[in-house]
Amino acid sequence: MSRERLYLFDTTLRDGAQTRGVDFSVEDKRAIAIALDKIGVDYVEGGWPGANPTDTAFFADPPALKRATFTAFGMTRRPGRSADNDPGLAGLTGTAAPAICIVGKSWDFQVKVALDIPLHENVEIIGDSIAHLAAKGREAMLDAEHFFDGYKANPAYAMECIRAAWAAGAKWVVLCDTNGGTLPHEVERIVADVADAVPGIRLGIHAHNDTENAVANSLAAIRSGARQVQGTLNGLGERCGNANLVSLIGTLCLKPDFAERFETGITQDGLRHLTQTSRLLDEILNRSPNRHAAYVGQAAFAHKGGLHVSAVLKDPRTYEHVPPESVGNERHVLISDQAGKSNILARLHDVGIDLDPKDPRVDRLLETVKEREYLGYSYDGADASFELMARRVLGQIPDYFFVESFKVLVERRYNARRELVTVSEAIVRTQVDGNKLLSVGEGNGPVNALDAALRQDLGKYQRYIEDLELVDFKVRILQLGNAAAVSGPASVDRWQAGTGAVTRVLIENADGQGNRWFTVGVSPNIVEASFQALTDAIVYKLYRDGAPAGTGPAE
Repeated sequence: MSRERLYLFDTTLRDGAQTRGVDFSVEDKRAIAIALDKIGVDYVEGGWPGANPTDTAFFADPPALKRATFTAFGMTRRPGRSADNDPGLAGLTGTAAPAICIVGKSWDFQVKVALDIPLHENVEIIGDSIAHLAAKGREAMLDAEHFFDGYKANPAYAMECIRAAWAAGAKWVVLCDTNGGTLPHEVERIVADVADAVPGIRLGIHAHNDTENAVANSLAAIRSGARQVQGTLNGLGERCGNANLVSLIGTLCLKPDFAERFETGITQDGLRHLTQTSRLLDEILNRSPNRHAAYVGQAAFAHKGGLHVSAVLKDPRTYEHVPPESVGNERHVLISDQAGKSNILARLHDVGIDLDPKDPRVDRLLETVKEREYLGYSYDGADASFELMARRVLGQIPDYFFVESFKVLVERRYNARRELVTVSEAIVRTQVDGNKLLSVGEGNGPVNALDAALRQDLGKYQRYIEDLELVDFKVRILQLGNAAAVSGPASVDRWQAGTGAVTRVLIENADGQGNRWFTVGVSPNIVEASFQALTDAIVYKLYRDGAPAGTGPAE
């Protein structure tokens, strides 16, 4: 039996940005969009162009997505204006986004109170706006705001609103539980009513999580006829959040009731990146991942009780509803971490390294990753540093340059205009093929100055890094346990002075060829952590671009 197609629509970059304490930069949005595209999401909503400078800049230079349809969000035309003369719609059609989703009210109460216009005029506005977008050759969608409240209050009017959109050429009509108060049995009944009343309509579901039912409501809607489901990574969103797209993907792809009936754009390889994608978002937000998150949390497949451990080791199905490796996660058993080789092998394959599972170097790599992550490193958001770490263990990274020392000075003083300024200066001493080089750089902070000095003169490698650019810089303070208990560098002991706070720096880099990559550094000293990430960025570019090996430092 052929399966029906189910479409996944991500709203992290708009709905997620409304989360308290979340403020995405343009580069954050780009990294998240590319990660979503990689796992196979069908639509990536980039935000609302024209609503704020960040979204406007993002749509001016959109990411190159290979699978997902890049989508703009906006609203219907304003009352009293024609669709052709509405600045909001013009801003949407002025982008290159092939799909546009607009929000329109479908609750008579909202039309009367918020818009203060006659009910029939709101219906005309919805139809005019959708027809305008369709005439411009865009894939038009309507987010029917407050639909479930509207349907419960005045079902005839709510239906009139969505019929207007469908008749005007909307490809999708998305039913929104805007205040998150509808329960699963209500959603299932109402969506079924709509599907019966308007044969052929393509329905979507957009659920908020105010009763902790957003995922359940989304699944209920799918059972009743919705074929597009909207959500956000890790359930980000205003108030209590939105439907968690991560949990939905796991369920839709792995649970027989859905997986045998529906197909999505998520491939098995994309599904194995689900945990990494979830944690990438948390890394970008500088926050700790939810250890108990379904499918992707560190504790999602953790077993501590003796009877549980014994049963799991005999047959994992006793306490694991899906194989952890299917979503890119790993099993944790009591003290012994059973992170299988499959995850490491999959990550290695992603960066072009294929090893036999029986190769003893795989075990060495696994232990190295565990040790470094215990010390604070995170490779979920730093693929370039992961590849370098792996290739170093395998002996594949040559010596390019050697850093003898670096020094960073920060001076706060008055300039000639009697303005108080802070100036940073960095001095870096390097060796290339035994030749000693000294570089000085200035910047608006110690990391900027160090970056300028490090890239000022690398001898024969200078031409390889001329187009290298530091795009984004994030810092997170970590409180670690007793890292001294882990075998590793001698410097580990000194990391535990005082509270044991460690700084993790994540840097995004770009070059003139359109390539972007992330590197990570960890140290109690923010400058040292930054230096690690900066040098990794340079070494990664030299290796990727095929730069010749150096002769190593002079004796």
